[in-house]
Amino acid sequence: MLLEKFFAFIGEEVIDEEEESFILFSRNIPSANLGFVDSRSTTVDVTIHGRDFSIRQSPTLLSSTRAGGTTGAVLWKITPNFAEWISSKSNNPLWEYSILKSSATIVELGCGISGLVALTLAPLVTRYIVTDQEYVRKLLMENLETNGPTAVESHHRHDLPSSHQRKKQRKSHQISPSTQLARTRGKHAPTDGNDIPTAPANITFTTLDWELDAPRMLKNAVNQTKTRSKAKEHRHAIGQDSMEGVDEGEENDLGFDLLISCDCIYNEALVPPFVRTCVDICRLRPAYDPSICLSPPPSGTTKLPQESSTATVVLIAQQQRSPEVFETWLREALRDFHVWRLKDEVLGKGLMAGTGYVVHAMVLRRQTERKVD
Repeated sequence: MLLEKFFAFIGEEVIDEEEESFILFSRNIPSANLGFVDSRSTTVDVTIHGRDFSIRQSPTLLSSTRAGGTTGAVLWKITPNFAEWISSKSNNPLWEYSILKSSATIVELGCGISGLVALTLAPLVTRYIVTDQEYVRKLLMENLETNGPTAVESHHRHDLPSSHQRKKQRKSHQISPSTQLARTRGKHAPTDGNDIPTAPANITFTTLDWELDAPRMLKNAVNQTKTRSKAKEHRHAIGQDSMEGVDEGEENDLGFDLLISCDCIYNEALVPPFVRTCVDICRLRPAYDPSICLSPPPSGTTKLPQESSTATVVLIAQQQRSPEVFETWLREALRDFHVWRLKDEVLGKGLMAGTGYVVHAMVLRRQTERKVD
């Protein structure tokens, strides 16, 4: 089957965390400081596939003492490289083996303020859900709106707002820079009720704290997006009261084809909740079972039997910083996942060995295969 062929092609399966850590960190790693693109500028310009992006960020928030972390407040160097690679269909096994396809549904953990991966990949797929803590929302939405297509639609969570959100809703309305810019051009930028710009139509943002939130909340985000977009014509929003174009099988499948994490592994204390979150999301679909033949669905339908649903593939891209943190993550991941390191021929110049970056692919083990210490 395609999934099995994909894993056989991308590289060797990782068996031991200590051996993998030794191989990776015995290489020459270029100095990249912590990995910021520019931690002092409020705007960073990058070009991906010949397209210019202007990303607003917050150096002030980065240097603040906010509880829960602030690393998502600025753009990191690996993100443009990863965004360019994953959104390229040329010689990319994710596309060649149909892990990525026009009908794919994707979730990203720790997206930060830039939304770069979503901006480059979402136009090529049906649905894209970005997640992070609440503090990134405003800048993320501005970056998605100002760098995305002009036709946008607001998608929001329907679960109860947090106390932070309720306080925010009571604040007086403020006009964001992107809204002000749009108005000077004679157009009102699409906003939610708090003048926060909205994401392109097939991108949904929802808060997800790995330590505090349950990933099952993502089911609501999936349902919101599915009821607002056609399965085959994802670029055109449909009426809120219309279910036309939504396939019954897709509606019942609350899982994801791909889970993405770009440079989220840097703190040893966050590793266990991060891996648990990945596990919980992947459990929305069956675990990887090579013995199940994924035959195509009957003609005229996209509905698959539950036991034949494709397992969620996880992509973990990270900068090589601390071998201890890396080894802690891999040890945790190997308990619940089969893990492969993507080889240089797959990654290309921007992410290959010597860049200081590494990308692993994972798929959930069956319960009977789970490793126990």
